[in-house]
Amino acid sequence: MNEREISEKAIGGDDEAFLSLMQIHKEALLRTAIAFLKNEQDSLEALQEVTYRAYKKIHTVREPAYVKTWLIRIMMNYCQDQLKRGKRYVMTDKVDETTGKEDDYRLELAEALATLKPDEQQLIYLKYFQDVKIKEIAEISSIPEGTVKSRLHKILRSLRAHFGDKGGMDHV
Repeated sequence: MNEREISEKAIGGDDEAFLSLMQIHKEALLRTAIAFLKNEQDSLEALQEVTYRAYKKIHTVREPAYVKTWLIRIMMNYCQDQLKRGKRYVMTDKVDETTGKEDDYRLELAEALATLKPDEQQLIYLKYFQDVKIKEIAEISSIPEGTVKSRLHKILRSLRAHFGDKGGMDHV
C-alpha cells in the first residue's frame, strides 16, 4: 500500500492507517518541532499533541496527497502557540567556545527568521526547510500560487535587507 492509499484510508477513519501515516511522517514532524522549540523533550510533547489533533481532524483533509503538508502545518501552528504563550523560551546568550562559522550563520538565520510574522515563517519553513512545492503550499493555505510566490519573494527581500543591514550573509 502506498502513502496516498494509506492517507485515503486514514481520512476515511481507518485507525491502523492513521497510525501508519503518523509513523511515516514522524521524523519530519520531529524535525519541525525541534526547529521551532529547540528542545527534544518539548518536541516529543509537541508530537504527541499534534498526533491527537490530527487524529481528531483527519476527516477534514480534502486532498490525500497533501497530508504531510497538513501535518507539518499543524505542528508549526502548535509550536508557534507554545512560543507565544511563553511556556518555554530559548536560551541565546549561552555561547559554546567551539561554535564554528556555520553555527554563527545558523544563529544569525534563526534571529532573522524570528523577525518575521508567523505566517511568513510558515511559508519560508514549508518551502525551504521541508521542500514543499508552491502548488501544495497554495492548496493547503487556500491562496493562489501567484500569491505564494509573491509573498516568498517579498519575505526573501526583507531577509536580504536584514542581513545587508548587519553587514553579513549577503548570499541569502
